[in-house]
Amino acid sequence: MTAAADRRPKDATQSKQAQPVPLRTGAEYLRSLDDGRALFVDGERVRNVTTHPAFARAARSAAELFDIAADPANRERMTYTSPTSGGPVWRAYQIPRNHADLRAKRLASEMWSEASFGLLGRTPDHVSGFFAGYAAAPEVFAAGGQQFADNVVKFYEHLRENHQWITYAIVPPQIDRSKPAHQQSDPTLYAGVVKETDAGIYISGAQQLASAAAYSDWLQLSCIHPLQKGDENYALNVAMPMNAEGLRLYPRRPFATQATSTFDYPLSSRFDESDCFVVMDNVFIPWEHVFIYRNTEICRDQWWKTPSHVYGNLQAQARYATKLRFMMGLAKRMNELTGNDALPPVQVQMGELAAMVATVESMLEAQEIKATIDANGVVWPCKSTLYAVMALQAEITLPSSVKDFESPETAADMERYMQSGKAGARERVALMRLAWDFIGTEFANRHQQYEKFYGGASFVVKTNMFRSYDFGRAKAMVDRALAIKD
Repeated sequence: MTAAADRRPKDATQSKQAQPVPLRTGAEYLRSLDDGRALFVDGERVRNVTTHPAFARAARSAAELFDIAADPANRERMTYTSPTSGGPVWRAYQIPRNHADLRAKRLASEMWSEASFGLLGRTPDHVSGFFAGYAAAPEVFAAGGQQFADNVVKFYEHLRENHQWITYAIVPPQIDRSKPAHQQSDPTLYAGVVKETDAGIYISGAQQLASAAAYSDWLQLSCIHPLQKGDENYALNVAMPMNAEGLRLYPRRPFATQATSTFDYPLSSRFDESDCFVVMDNVFIPWEHVFIYRNTEICRDQWWKTPSHVYGNLQAQARYATKLRFMMGLAKRMNELTGNDALPPVQVQMGELAAMVATVESMLEAQEIKATIDANGVVWPCKSTLYAVMALQAEITLPSSVKDFESPETAADMERYMQSGKAGARERVALMRLAWDFIGTEFANRHQQYEKFYGGASFVVKTNMFRSYDFGRAKAMVDRALAIKD
C-alpha cells in the first residue's frame, strides 16, 4: 500500500478528532446563497438567487433537501457517523466498505430524488460521489506528487464535515472541436492555467456544463474529454467557491421565467437546476485546492482508476429510476382519469413501460449485488451493469436570451465563448435556438404529439399497418428458405 493509500479515511483513529458541525438546515442553506456570486440572466447580474424569479422556487426545492437530511427522523437513512468528528454527515460522502454501505448510499439518494420526482439531477449527492471516489484512491493523485493526494483527501473531508454542495464543469466549450485545446485560435478560450505563483495558480477561459451551479457552494473544474500532448495547461482538477472573484455563471434560459404559474407549470417552475456555462477571468486557486496540475494522464485516470465515476453515476441512476417511477405513476393516473385503465391495449402498453422501468430498477440493485471490493477494502459498484443502463444525453449550452449579446456586462463573453470554428457567436446561437425551438420547446412538443396521433391512436394505426402489409411476399421468402436442400 502506498503512502497515499495510508491517507485514505477509514476510522476515527486515522485523523485528529474534530468538533462536529451541525447538519445544515434549509434556512441556513438559503442564507448562504446570498454570497455575491456572479450569475447573469438576460444580460443582468442576479443580485440574490433566493429572490430572483428565475431561481427562487428551485432554491426552495434545494433547501428541502437540506431539511430532509437534517431531520432526526431521517438520521439513519441520510447520514452516517463521520470517521473524524464522530458527528452525523451525509451518506453522499460515505466511502462504502461493504455491500450494505453501498446500498445505504443508494437509498439515501432515492430519498433525495423523490423530493423532486427525479427532476433535480445534480443534487448534493452527485459530485460528492466523485470526491468520495477520489479520497478512496488518493494514490492516483499521488502520481503527480504526494501533496496533491493530501489535498484531495483534506478537501473531501472539508466537504463532508461541513455538508457542502459541490458541482462540476468538466467539458470544454464547443468552439472548434476539430482542434485540441492548445491549438484553438486563442489558447485562453478553454479553461486553463495562465499564471503560477508560490500561493497558487490563476485560471482563465470557459468550461461547461455546471448544472446546479446557481445553487451550489463549490465548483470543481476539470476535464473528462481526452487531452493531447500540448494540452497540459488544461489538465487540471481544482475547486473554487461559487463567489470566487473572476468566476462568472451564464445559465441557459431558466424555465421558471417562462412559467406563468405553478398550476400551469408545476414542475418547471420548481425543479429547474439551471445548467450554467462557466467563464473564469484570472480566478485564483490556492495550492491546497489543486488536486491535479498540468498532468494529462492523471486527469484521465481520476475518472476510471478511482471509483469516482461509478459512485457519481450510482446516484444518477437512482435518480433516473425515481423519474421513471414518477412517469409510471403519472401514466397510471391519467389512464384512471380517462377510464382507459382496464382496456387491454392500454394495459399491454403499460406493461411494456413497466418492464423497461423494472429493468432499470433491477440493474440498479445489481450494481450493489455484483459490487467488488478492491485491495484497499473499498467497494466499487459493478461497472458492467451501471454502464449497461446509463442513458447518454447530449446537452446544448446557450445563453439565457439575446439580451446577453446586448448588455455591456455580458456581450464580450458571449462573442468570445459562444463562437464556433466556422461561425461567429450570434450565427451559432441563432442556429442552436432554431434547433431548440424545433425539438425542445412546448411548440416542438405539440408537433411531436401531432405526428404521433394525427392519424389516430397508435394501436389503430398499427392495426391498419397489419392489414396493409404484404405478408404474402414476406412469407414467400420464408418458404424459399425452408425449401433449400443440401
